[in-house]
Amino acid sequence: MRILLVEDDNQLSNAMSAALREDDYVVDIAASKKAALAALDAAGYDLVVLDIGLPDGTGFDIVHTLRRRDSGVPVLILTARDAIEDKVRGLDLGADDYLVKPIALKELAARVRALVRRGRCGSSPTLRAGGLELDTVGRQAFHQGHPVPLTAREWGALEYLAARTGRIVSKEQLLQTLCGWDHDVTINAVEMTVHRLRTKVEPYGVNIRTVRGLGYMLERDE
Repeated sequence: MRILLVEDDNQLSNAMSAALREDDYVVDIAASKKAALAALDAAGYDLVVLDIGLPDGTGFDIVHTLRRRDSGVPVLILTARDAIEDKVRGLDLGADDYLVKPIALKELAARVRALVRRGRCGSSPTLRAGGLELDTVGRQAFHQGHPVPLTAREWGALEYLAARTGRIVSKEQLLQTLCGWDHDVTINAVEMTVHRLRTKVEPYGVNIRTVRGLGYMLERDE
C-alpha cells in the first residue's frame, strides 16, 4: 500500500510519515505542488494525503488536476484553515475527507484506514490467490481462517501480484510498491522477497511464476 504525503513542513511530514510507516504503509513525501504532480505522474498511489497550503500553489490545484484526469485515488486534505468555505471547496473539488491542523497522529491513521477501506470496497476488500484469502484492509493472508505469517514486504508483494493475477509485473514495479524513495532497497532485495514469499505460499496453491527478462506473474487458478 503506497501513500503520497504532500506537506512542506519537514517536522510535520516526518512525524506523519513515521506514523503511517508504523502501519506498514509505504510513504513518499513531496514538499511542493510541482513535486507532488511529478510523483503522481511517475507512480501509482493508493491514497494522497495533501496539505492545502504549499509554497508554489495549493492542494486544491492538485485535487482539481487529479479529478480532471479521472483519477479515483482517495484524497485526504490537511489544512490549518478551519473556515467552512475551505472544507466545502476541497470536498466539492473531489477530496474524500479532511483534517484540520493541529493533527492528532492516531486520528490521521484512523482516517487513512477508513479511506483505504472505502476505496478497496469499491470492488472488494478481499482478494483470493490459490487457497489463500487476502484481507486488503487488515493486510493479512488467511488459509481456511488461519493467518499465514508474512513480513510487511512479503505481504506487499503478494497483494500487488494478486491484484494483477494473470498479468506480468516487473521487478521495478514491485520495487516502487515495496519501498519509498528514501529507502535504500535494490532489485536484489525484491528478488529475495519474492523468493521467500514463493516458499511460504506455494503450499497453499499460489504459483508465482518468473517470466524471464520481464518479471513475475501470479498465475490464475486452473
